[in-house]
Amino acid sequence: MPTAYLGLGSNLGDRRANLERAVAALATLGPVRRSRWLETEPIGMPGAPRFLNGVAALETTLGAAGLLERTSALEAEYGRDAVYRDGPRTLDIDLLLYGEDRVDEPGLQVPHPRMAEREFVLEPLAELDPDARHPETGQTAARMLRELREQA
Repeated sequence: MPTAYLGLGSNLGDRRANLERAVAALATLGPVRRSRWLETEPIGMPGAPRFLNGVAALETTLGAAGLLERTSALEAEYGRDAVYRDGPRTLDIDLLLYGEDRVDEPGLQVPHPRMAEREFVLEPLAELDPDARHPETGQTAARMLRELREQA
């Protein structure tokens, strides 16, 4: 069973409760572990509330497309408006990694194309599984985080 790594974020409503409920919903799909929640500044959203972000590792029999369908439905259930791609949200779930798979389909790219640029993704991913590997570069989460911080 592959392990999917999912980035979770919330900056509207009860952020912690939103994320905890999302993890509980993900647990219905298979065994799940999560990182701690990190408070982060919103990127590209001047004046928006701060985010809570984290990463969940999910072992699931769903394929990547099926998992995206389920997480998109969960986001919609929490009131996410897909029209505003980079706006504030009660729940955001990004499929970061899906085992060693590479997927490039309309609406789904795995590994997530911007994960190596985002400390709010790499820090909790490295906490949860420092040896998680990017299937294209072969770099571990810990190494990607270290390199990103060195560039700052």
